[in-house]
Amino acid sequence: MIKSSHQKFDIDPKTLKKQVTIETYRSSGPGGQRKNKTETAVRLRHLPSGITVIATEYRSQAQNRKLAFERLRERLLRLNRPRRLRIPTPIPSKAIKEKREEKRIRSQKKQLRQKIEKESDWD
Repeated sequence: MIKSSHQKFDIDPKTLKKQVTIETYRSSGPGGQRKNKTETAVRLRHLPSGITVIATEYRSQAQNRKLAFERLRERLLRLNRPRRLRIPTPIPSKAIKEKREEKRIRSQKKQLRQKIEKESDWD
């Protein structure tokens, strides 16, 4: 599968299998001996993106693996989706006027801080 310019991660099943580490384990929760003995839960770790996905719904490890790959694919599709550009909202005219007024007042304060020069006419 050819990556397009905005696509970050490949979602082709063959390449996904190469990029993933598959872990099987015993799932927790109710279920008694069946859950305590069999390792049917599947955890997939996608190494390029760092995403971890688990599936523990089914009794079959194969079904859980299939479900985990579907979930991983969905997550990668969500990551590959390009972000929408943000359109900045216009600044209200009242806010612009208030900002100008604050600047005018600040300017007047600074003008008052300046030293007064002595004129030679008073001597």
